[in-house]
Amino acid sequence: MNVNSVRVFLEVAEAGSLNKVAARRQTAQSHISRQVADFENDCGGLLFRRTGRGVVLTELGERAFARLRPWLQETERLGEELRAESGQVLGEVRVGIIPSAAHPLMTSLFEHLRSHHPGIRLSIAEGQGTELDAMLDGGAVDMAILFRFRRPSGGDERHLCVAHTYLVSAPGDELTLKPTLDFSRLEGLQLVLPRRPSHWRNALEETARSLAFKLEAAAEADSLTVQKELVARTPQLYSILGPFSVMAELQAGRLQASRLVRPDLTRHVTLALPKHGKQSPASRVVAEAIERLVESWGHQLAGPAADLAGR
Repeated sequence: MNVNSVRVFLEVAEAGSLNKVAARRQTAQSHISRQVADFENDCGGLLFRRTGRGVVLTELGERAFARLRPWLQETERLGEELRAESGQVLGEVRVGIIPSAAHPLMTSLFEHLRSHHPGIRLSIAEGQGTELDAMLDGGAVDMAILFRFRRPSGGDERHLCVAHTYLVSAPGDELTLKPTLDFSRLEGLQLVLPRRPSHWRNALEETARSLAFKLEAAAEADSLTVQKELVARTPQLYSILGPFSVMAELQAGRLQASRLVRPDLTRHVTLALPKHGKQSPASRVVAEAIERLVESWGHQLAGPAADLAGR
């Protein structure tokens, strides 16, 4: 059984889409389709049924998926343990991250591993909370950095830091010149909000409803880059974001922010590990490195400067 072919099969099964896997691997959709077809020939039957929205597993595919996921995990773990016994920590570690963890956390982690553990190769997948949870549960990533609305208490999630919530605007806006701002002041403002479905948008809208008003979406965008660019270029347009996603723009003077209070929407950044299954030696090294980096930055996700000038 070819390990790479099994990986592609499992990725397509989890994503439900050839296009998504091709985009994630930065290759052509036809290349993934050909790999899947070759693997189906090896297995002696169709593993996927094509639909208008992607692909779904056939009955044979369901049976293959149930048996090949643990087989792949055990195969990878065995190889990593053998390499660890030889004195080297080697192997690929797949990390799922929320967009605001991309830099400097992942770049600093990469630099640390190159210096101290050059045999570890990072594979980084960026996504939103529900998508990363599904990837972690399905075994598509070895760990994930997530936002939670409650501090984790279980052993499979490690608390990294706390993220407050900020109203973000273009520079010079009178409203966001203040260090803090009551959430109720969002009433009537033109906002850029994440598209539905979104746990974050649900939380924002539920908070507004509890204060007897409704948030007004002038635009909707999942991309943090799009949200920030729209706000930076449009006077009296606002977005509601965490501190780590806007730190670079605040330092460059392209954006301005005020922390929202009463209520203070606090989210917890956690490092989530698989609920079942043993971590590989390389995964343990990466998890410990992430925790040490965040701790060395004063429990911030974007370095010591991420206090928004004391706000």
